[in-house]
Amino acid sequence: MLSRYAPPFLIKPPLLRLCSSLLSPFTVSLIPRTRVHFYHCQNSGRGFISMAGFNASAGEASPEHVTGEWFSVPELRLRDHRFTVPLDYSIDRNASPEITVFAREVVAVGKEEQPLPYLLFLQGGPGFECPRPTQSSGWIQKACEEFRVVLMDQRGTGLSTPLSTSSMLQLKSAENLVDYLKHFRADNIVNDAEFIRVRLDPEARPWTILGQSYGGFCAVTYLSQAPQGLRQAFLTGGTPPLGNGCTADLVYKLCFDQVILQNEKYYKRFPQDVEIVRDIVNHLAESEGGGVLLPSGGILTPRVLQTLGLDALGSSSGFERLHYTLERVWDPVIVPGAPKQISYYFLNAVEKWLDFDTNPLFVLMHESIYCQGASSRWAAERIMADYEGKFHPIKAAKGGRPVFFTGESGGENFTNSLIG
Repeated sequence: MLSRYAPPFLIKPPLLRLCSSLLSPFTVSLIPRTRVHFYHCQNSGRGFISMAGFNASAGEASPEHVTGEWFSVPELRLRDHRFTVPLDYSIDRNASPEITVFAREVVAVGKEEQPLPYLLFLQGGPGFECPRPTQSSGWIQKACEEFRVVLMDQRGTGLSTPLSTSSMLQLKSAENLVDYLKHFRADNIVNDAEFIRVRLDPEARPWTILGQSYGGFCAVTYLSQAPQGLRQAFLTGGTPPLGNGCTADLVYKLCFDQVILQNEKYYKRFPQDVEIVRDIVNHLAESEGGGVLLPSGGILTPRVLQTLGLDALGSSSGFERLHYTLERVWDPVIVPGAPKQISYYFLNAVEKWLDFDTNPLFVLMHESIYCQGASSRWAAERIMADYEGKFHPIKAAKGGRPVFFTGESGGENFTNSLIG
């Protein structure tokens, strides 16, 4: 897919390979002096830009911390904070370019002035902004019973100098992009959190963190890098490789085995979809150009179709959502002799399922989070080759076998699927 899901910087494999080889991860070692709580849960859901730290019109340095006014959603009070932080914490503050990190403070109504401890939420991803509360519900409602919740958009996401498909085009070469992106890993997310902690609380007291999915990876990095800033840590379903033998290869080997199991469970629940998916793959393969044009101008190919498994195989209601989407894949023939064609409804639904073009950091950074001191060398793609008989959509369809969907399996596998 070219226009919607793979903007110019994403469809250049040399650039992505450069990103993969240079974005080595921050190695962590767990320090057991802070309380750590592990939870398992289902994944849920998923502009202020500083001009290098200066006010473009006035030519003055941006303030370190700007606090907005309180505003309301049902049963909650919220206010926004914007922090001007160094892009690169490893060099002198005056020498580093500056970016903005945005955080939203959330409390229960009536508790605005109460001396509650802080809880920092670390969003999953990588590359996704924090949720925007619309009411008091779920975990936020529970947390607000005893905490001031801080929803920090990790650098490069949401309102934290967001890296978008358009803004990254300002970086004119692959080398420049890699040099910029290396500052958006977990180590600097922790640096930003510490920067915020000591400015939110005049007493700079340790706070509690809650890491969801990739946020759990960040939480473990926090435990290793700055445990003095933590009172306790809650992790929900996300921990990075912690042992010397934990590599991206091992992670993806386990992931592909699980993806196969999830496919088998899906087709056992909805056996009628085996033939439907095979028909779609055959139709796409036989179409001009190997696919069908999507409403945005991209192309639905068999490999793109497989990526519906990214959400369908891993979320609590994903099986049902996929099944109901497949129910309306074909247009009815209302004029005798009209050709068989995929419905606009289905094509539009596919785009909504795979709407990652707004968060390109997920594609660029995802595989590197599983590394431990070395590059992954496109682990997902290499490991997938060992499962070619299971995941080759056209061979499966032509051979009368179920077409397996793919899952959350790293940068190159995902990106190569998008470009067909």
